[in-house]
Amino acid sequence: MIRLEPRTLEGYGVRLEALVPEHHDGLRAAASDGRLWELWYTSVPEPDRVGAYITAALAGKDEGHMLPWAVRELASGAVVGSTRYHDVVAAIDRVEIGYTWYAARWQRTHVNTACKLLLFEHAFEGLGCQVVGLRTDNFNLASQRAIEALGARKDGVIRHQHPRRDGTVRDTVMYSVLANEWPAIKERLRQRLERHAGSHR
Repeated sequence: MIRLEPRTLEGYGVRLEALVPEHHDGLRAAASDGRLWELWYTSVPEPDRVGAYITAALAGKDEGHMLPWAVRELASGAVVGSTRYHDVVAAIDRVEIGYTWYAARWQRTHVNTACKLLLFEHAFEGLGCQVVGLRTDNFNLASQRAIEALGARKDGVIRHQHPRRDGTVRDTVMYSVLANEWPAIKERLRQRLERHAGSHR
């Protein structure tokens, strides 16, 4: 049975730092870059709600069903977003990766690929997970494309599953990666990072 504890994950140009209240100002600046909270199908907090966002994430950690991080880009030293494990089911060695967002200037860079590689590595090779899940809003087509590009399998759609911030109810698209699928996905993510590094030399 997996056991989650806060820890730092670092590599590939990013560092995932266990989320603490001191990340408030960095996350507020990241959320303000691109007015990301206006995307009604995402979990990005409004700048004035970052404190409550951190409090809720840490409450989930204390309750045992979440493990949140702040994302720091190492070359700049800036906090550029957040991600977490959530919907943890320790008895069956399952976590999900989600609540992921980045400042607009860091989207479509190495950051997301690097974070996913670190999170999958830790889940499968550190914790011994048997499955890692991902989910997204049925209207978030960019997120669906990104998840499918990882090599995750689409499990299906849960209709009328979760309230959005605007009061509507979303259908949730579910994906997963099994432990025996991880080696091929790891190689795919490494190649993607190498291509990105090559294009910026």
